Amino acid sequence: MGPARRAFVILRLLASAGPRGSALTSLAAASGLPNSTVHRLLSQLIESRLAMQIEGSRVYAIGPLAYELGLAAAQQFDIRELCRPIMQRLAQAVGETVYLVQRSGEEAVCIDLVEGPTPIRVVTLEIGSRRPIGLGAGGLAILAALPPDEARRVLGAAEERIQQDWGVPADTLRQALERTRADGHSTIVNRITTGVTAIGRSFNDSLGHVFGAVSVAAVNGRMTPSRQKALRPTLVTAAREIEMALRSQQWARFTYVEP
Repeated sequence: MGPARRAFVILRLLASAGPRGSALTSLAAASGLPNSTVHRLLSQLIESRLAMQIEGSRVYAIGPLAYELGLAAAQQFDIRELCRPIMQRLAQAVGETVYLVQRSGEEAVCIDLVEGPTPIRVVTLEIGSRRPIGLGAGGLAILAALPPDEARRVLGAAEERIQQDWGVPADTLRQALERTRADGHSTIVNRITTGVTAIGRSFNDSLGHVFGAVSVAAVNGRMTPSRQKALRPTLVTAAREIEMALRSQQWARFTYVEP
């Protein structure tokens, strides 16, 4: 693994950690790199403003230059703006919070969310937050839509982290994967947030590759089996509308590069 690839791995881990950041030892353990190498990479990233050390701590977080680069990239790859009308219609139709999730390697990134008109608001994801594929409803829908060999590899790489950080056993993940494949949609109950049920549906890019997923989350009492069944066609329609919107965008091509 070359220096640039190592730095990229550290940046992805910092992005996954979010504003709470991550300690050097945690970054080393997650990346498989020696502490000394991670320390050197962090120094270089801090110098270039791609990373920062949180004041008064030994914790590191993504830096301000990453935000500036993101602003520039958003002008060219703004899937949120493209899909926002679809998300708003979906939230209004189902009356719940809806999420737009995109695959990023072995993680699922929350790209956008829209809250529905229900007085009971459920927000289990923040825009920009990253989770291992297979954990949340959107990520599980993405995982189930991947070719079987690729799905096994991705899940194999993520299941230890999911069990350690989220307490979800590997057997539970595999069972959920098979159930999602059979049903055509994902369902999770009390996995991320106690008292919350979410269902998800994947969508493809213009080349037919899995690009992301759209999901709906609500308190358990509002997500009875009969209501879940009623919501599925609406999710299918939204996913198809997103696929049609992506077809008009030259950048909407999914390419996965090994980290």
